[in-house]
Amino acid sequence: MTNSIRILGIEGTAWAASAALFDAETDDVVIETDAYQPDSGGIHPREASEHMHDAIPEVVGRVLEHARETHDGSASEPPVDVDERSSSGQQAAPVDAVAFSRGPGLGPCLRVVGTAARALSQALEVPLVGVNHMVAHLEIGRHTSGFDSPVCLNASGANAHLLAYRNGRYRVLGETMDTGVGNSIDKFTRHVGWSHPGGPKVEEAAKDGEYVDLPYVVKGMDFSFSGIMSAAKQRYDDGVPVEDVCYSLQENIFGMLTEVSERALSLTGSDELVLGGGVGHNARLREMLAEMCAQRGADFHAPEPRFLGDNAGMIAVLGAKMYAAGDTLALEDSRVDPNFRPDQVPVTWRGRSERSEDPGNASGDTRNRERGDEPELAAGRGAGSGNSQVRGAEALVDLAPEAGRVTKRRRAKTYRHPALDERLRKERTTLEARLTSLARREGVPTPVLSNIDPHEAKLEFEYVGERDLQAALSPDRVRDVGRHLARLHQAGFVHGDPTTRNVRVDGDRTYLIDFGLGYHTDHVEDYAMDLHVFDQSLVGTAADPEPLREAAREGYREVGDRRVLERLHEVEGRGRYQSDTE
Repeated sequence: MTNSIRILGIEGTAWAASAALFDAETDDVVIETDAYQPDSGGIHPREASEHMHDAIPEVVGRVLEHARETHDGSASEPPVDVDERSSSGQQAAPVDAVAFSRGPGLGPCLRVVGTAARALSQALEVPLVGVNHMVAHLEIGRHTSGFDSPVCLNASGANAHLLAYRNGRYRVLGETMDTGVGNSIDKFTRHVGWSHPGGPKVEEAAKDGEYVDLPYVVKGMDFSFSGIMSAAKQRYDDGVPVEDVCYSLQENIFGMLTEVSERALSLTGSDELVLGGGVGHNARLREMLAEMCAQRGADFHAPEPRFLGDNAGMIAVLGAKMYAAGDTLALEDSRVDPNFRPDQVPVTWRGRSERSEDPGNASGDTRNRERGDEPELAAGRGAGSGNSQVRGAEALVDLAPEAGRVTKRRRAKTYRHPALDERLRKERTTLEARLTSLARREGVPTPVLSNIDPHEAKLEFEYVGERDLQAALSPDRVRDVGRHLARLHQAGFVHGDPTTRNVRVDGDRTYLIDFGLGYHTDHVEDYAMDLHVFDQSLVGTAADPEPLREAAREGYREVGDRRVLERLHEVEGRGRYQSDTE
């Protein structure tokens, strides 16, 4: 990126009316923010929009004034009215482009920001850059950490994603199946009668709380908050002290986010994790993530507080990278998108690794392929490559292929509350043993179980396969896995975490392993989600996932219930699961 670039960024997706100036030469970011605070309850879109209309001109004006004062040119240039809709004829302000948040967010707020950005771009006669708000949360972490290609956890009010860079885009490895993490917490605090935002109030109350049991829902790398919120409200209504409920909410919700982050690190082989989003202000969440990374030898980074919540600094920083890559918008193409997903964004500002340098398969645009090599995630943990011990997301696995034996130990996760950790390790060890054997009886190849010790969370299995599926992906093998999942579902249970790391390959034969997140169910939605987890693991690890995704469906169709595939289509059609479309 050219060092002389200066970008004015504007943010206003929900509650924060914010403007910023980023100077690439000095790496300085100046941010002006005027946050909307509702009198009661949560964010009201109309009121938030009215706040944006009043506050955006003010914060933009202050940042423009600072830009002029620090510009090498004249500091006496007259101000520019951000409400003007065409060039003012005045001297251009000392910025190279105007970047703005196009989405996702509240439509009325986004439209105010979009209008202001277009007017300012025309008045200053500089290009316009449209930034995805969620990608900006992640890129500011990568920018301030210096990491090459980390896994990114975004924990914000309306969203929660796990993303990793592959083939020119940020791929969604896992995400919330219902509401965003911050909004979930706010639902509980509104029930209690506390004002917005609820997160800081829960954090403060939790300091005096003790642990009580609440639901904990992880499905592969996806997660759900609706059940725990309902249970928390009921606990409060039943007279459980609010401090105890708040403490337990944090332990379970942040434990879920930390666990799926570790699963993403394990799936991708990455040893770098960055945190983004306003919920990242919570000290307990940062503590859990840091402890998890330290336990597995990975590096963790959370940006400084001013970059965690919604802010224009991250919009300006990513806007500078996009501007340097030539990724600007024509006025007619600058419409905002309240449902703008991060995996819809061609990552033009990063180069591509030779590992994925296949123009026929690339998902990014031509500019991605023209840029230099850029580190990206190389999926894999090394199983089958001579390692005698493998570190998974949950366990240490000792491999003894000569003896035909695998020993799996679920180690204590020190980031989790001890009572929760003990319950999860025992439950999952018992379930894994039971469902592995049940799947085998249903005709699905699995390793033979030889020993179980639930108290030590230890299992011994037959050694199967030569390598993981992710290192040997082919349509035939993936089709086989589709058949396996259909047989499990016909028998009334799900695998729970059918990723390409939890399938072993021996020639053309495939084995399912690691049933620890499985459970019995007769719901079509659960079966569709099981298939979705496998689908998303293909997207996250394959250079060209589309033929493999179709093969998985073909295999499932041969054996399974067509209603599951219909429901899978519904799941993928929901806003949070839409595929790459421009």
